[in-house]
Amino acid sequence: MKKNYFKFNGFNNSFKSFYYTLSLSLILIIFFSILPQLIILKDNLIVKSIEVQNESKNTLEKVLSGKEITLEQEEDIDNLQVFEDIFEYEETPTSTVRLSASTIKQLFKDTGYSLNNVRKDKLVKPVNLELLPNEMKMIESTKERKKLFIQIILPLILEENNQIKLDRKKLFAILNRSSNSKSEKKWLNMKFKQYGVKNKDLLTLKIRMDEVPVSLAIAQAAKETGWGTSRFALEGNALFGQWTFSGEGIKPKAIDSDKSHKVMKFKVLQASVRAYFRNLNTHSGYRKFRKFRADARDNDEILDSLILADYLDQYAATGLEYTKILKKIIKQNSLQDFDDVKLLPNSKLMKKII
Repeated sequence: MKKNYFKFNGFNNSFKSFYYTLSLSLILIIFFSILPQLIILKDNLIVKSIEVQNESKNTLEKVLSGKEITLEQEEDIDNLQVFEDIFEYEETPTSTVRLSASTIKQLFKDTGYSLNNVRKDKLVKPVNLELLPNEMKMIESTKERKKLFIQIILPLILEENNQIKLDRKKLFAILNRSSNSKSEKKWLNMKFKQYGVKNKDLLTLKIRMDEVPVSLAIAQAAKETGWGTSRFALEGNALFGQWTFSGEGIKPKAIDSDKSHKVMKFKVLQASVRAYFRNLNTHSGYRKFRKFRADARDNDEILDSLILADYLDQYAATGLEYTKILKKIIKQNSLQDFDDVKLLPNSKLMKKII
């Protein structure tokens, strides 16, 4: 009897062990499958709570010592200060390697990064490429060229928006305090310089320090570079055709004799993206763009790229025609699908793959 009893008990223990192992495995699988969504939900809840708490006029007026300001201040921008961190970014030694189009496509395949998955799951792999492939012009399929271009610049745009989002969180946290530490004051002074706020006006900083819809940024990069095929993009990593009248740049071949501008060039693509964001957020020509964006924020509305595009008529000499082209690009390529996507956190594994 004892022999039979021990046999049965052993079987029972093995069954329990198997049951616990199976249950734990299922729990782990479910947890890791929903982890990305939990990260997004956490981020959205944090950002939402901070945005609502800090959009209060009373809070702002208290921080501003009762000074009521409803519009962004008008002032001349010191470009050397505004772009100082970008110039420093350019001076940082980097081991820039220009990958071929086929290598980049294989990299995206190996990491499971496809636009179809992004549109479905709203998650973007943190694949940060520094240069466009030289073969962009040789990709005969327009569809394939567009797809590759979007895949390359999408993580770069999201990275810049994420940094601005973090800065806004910090700004709002500072606004909610009655007094600030030395490090916070130092950080504020740095941001005043970066956003060209000369009189240390907090509301002006709040208006300027904000995101750009992903679809709008992609559309402008596509328009300015011919979907990554322009000489400025391939030789100077210039994704947004920004002009410069001093310093290094690429001179247009068909430039008018009475014009002396060059197109800004950058060491890496990320620097071009940052310069574009800084340009939209500080240049006087885009004050209406920033005002509409701030109004949308205060009314808890989404930042609609098709509406915001109307306020970029001064970005190009063609004016209103330019804004129509941007909206056409956004609609025809369903770019608004990317406005609510999230950039997955980087990882050691991803760094090793890249």
